[in-house]
Amino acid sequence: MANTKSAIKAARKAVRFTLRNKAIKTRLKSLHKKFDAAVKAKDAAAAKAAGSAYVSAMDRAVKSGVVHRNAASHAKAGAAKHIFAKK
Repeated sequence: MANTKSAIKAARKAVRFTLRNKAIKTRLKSLHKKFDAAVKAKDAAAAKAAGSAYVSAMDRAVKSGVVHRNAASHAKAGAAKHIFAKK
């Protein structure tokens, strides 16, 4: 248990940030699944829309510090590979 005033506040903040991070990560996972489903279905328009939403959400996650920028870059590159693939 936290003893100091600052440690008590830090514990309260940790709970708040954990909930926020969990919500953001869940959203990223569901957007990624939607993108993968569109790619597997070979639906170019849906894949482009889902990929755009996924990349946008990934950028917002980086901005809030939930995802590391290099991890996001790696994920975005993989998405771009599928979106702009030559047929």
